[in-house]
Amino acid sequence: MTEFIKKSVSNVRNDVLSGITVALALVPEAVAFAFVAGVDPLVGLYAAFMVGLITSVFGGRPGMISGATGALAVVMVSLVSEGNAMGTPGENLGLYYLFATVILMGIIQMLAGVLKLGKFVRLIPHPVMMGFVNGLAIVIFLSQLGMFKETVDGNKQWLQGSQLYLMIGLVGLTMLIMWGLPKIKAAKKLPEALIAILVVSFLAISMNFDVATVGSFIRDGGGEGLKGGFPVPNLETFSKVPFTWATIKFIFPYALILAAIGLIESLMTLNLIDDLTETRGNGNRECMAQGGANIVTGLFGGMGGCAMIGQSIINIKGGGRGRLSGIVAAVMLLMFILFGSSYIEQVPIAALVGVMFMVVIGTFAWSSFRIMNKIPRADLFVLILVSSLTVLFDLAIAVIAGVIFSALVFSWENATRIRARKRMREDGTKTYEIWGPLFFGSITTFLDKFDVKNDPDSIEIDFVESRVSDHSAVEAIFNLVEKYEVAGKTIHLKHLSEECKMLLYKSNPKFRDVIVEAVDDPRYHLAANPEKFTKGLFEK
Repeated sequence: MTEFIKKSVSNVRNDVLSGITVALALVPEAVAFAFVAGVDPLVGLYAAFMVGLITSVFGGRPGMISGATGALAVVMVSLVSEGNAMGTPGENLGLYYLFATVILMGIIQMLAGVLKLGKFVRLIPHPVMMGFVNGLAIVIFLSQLGMFKETVDGNKQWLQGSQLYLMIGLVGLTMLIMWGLPKIKAAKKLPEALIAILVVSFLAISMNFDVATVGSFIRDGGGEGLKGGFPVPNLETFSKVPFTWATIKFIFPYALILAAIGLIESLMTLNLIDDLTETRGNGNRECMAQGGANIVTGLFGGMGGCAMIGQSIINIKGGGRGRLSGIVAAVMLLMFILFGSSYIEQVPIAALVGVMFMVVIGTFAWSSFRIMNKIPRADLFVLILVSSLTVLFDLAIAVIAGVIFSALVFSWENATRIRARKRMREDGTKTYEIWGPLFFGSITTFLDKFDVKNDPDSIEIDFVESRVSDHSAVEAIFNLVEKYEVAGKTIHLKHLSEECKMLLYKSNPKFRDVIVEAVDDPRYHLAANPEKFTKGLFEK
């Protein structure tokens, strides 16, 4: 607790001001995602408050903001729709199925934390990360374009004439303030996003501009307003949703997809914030916090959530580095709901759109254009693929596709690197010196190097420059030895790794006569025991 207080106090001013800015930006996002999911705006706002508060206190990445997100809301649409169809008209059963699914989603995420699956985010290649941020920047930009529409006779239409020009002007003014304020020496430490929102809001209210506000946005979507009470446990979920096998079969696939999307987006945002702040977050702790937050959110009638890249970047750019910034954002959001709804509803949407446009500019990896001709074609393809799939489908599909393609390219490239240098010794023994990794992708090429029929009676295979990586490689060695022995020829294996020797011994005791244990080559000891060598080096 002492360490937590010290870290919080050292950056209190920036954390508080940045937290307030984030809270303002959270309102329309949470409301919009609630509408996307087909639930009441307060369901999204409560989720943003609870998920944001719990992950800020217990999460693995100080300064990262979590809340209701569009990636999750898109999946929730069909869940709510199917759930409503199971009940009577007006019963709104889909909402209760949503709460139950969010609880199960949280349990799955906590299991991921217990099993320490968060570390696997390190396996995500850099081109996938670049594609992720580019795709997400495009998604954020496209989502803001919807704010340039108005509802006419129940249909959304683009703004026209003076209303469009006024909207563009206020968005531009917001962006200009955020761009120009840090360039003024005396105002460098001021929170540019918060000041831009306040200035544009004051201008719009004092000049009585006819522009869309947070309040009109909520009412246009079918909501009654921002005001609500303190969230309380929603015990109706347990009476409305039957705890049966049929219910589990219905909600489990949704919970699994939501858990995967939530963790992928959260862990990748964590990585991005790590890069921006040059610090290191804890992925497994974040999994636990996200899971716990979603369980609580489901119990209290929220739609669940995960890390929000846009709001996280607003927070980091605003100077928010500690857990206090996320706590302030969550608490201020609750204060808006309880006491400040009438004021927050007057904030022009244009001001918030301007802030999000600046987030888009800051999020997009513009360096990807500069390096297009400098990186391998496979990496360029992955970058474009992930960006496109993020926009067309969702983050989970994009990242999984990018990782799979990168893994296939890596496997193929390594599969072609296997080499065998052949030489004859004075005693008539033919030696094969193997170079390169031996694994499932390279075993065909490896086996093609040998000529069992025409080789002499004595064969030696040297693995000192090769690493036996998996069971497929062990099986290939086993089959090769069998072929030579069937042909009546003597074969010996040298410089195998300890793991490979153990596997071969376990598969067939006769390998004790085939494998040469006595080696005097220092290269082998270095390759076979790198940890031992490094430890001894540092001890000296």
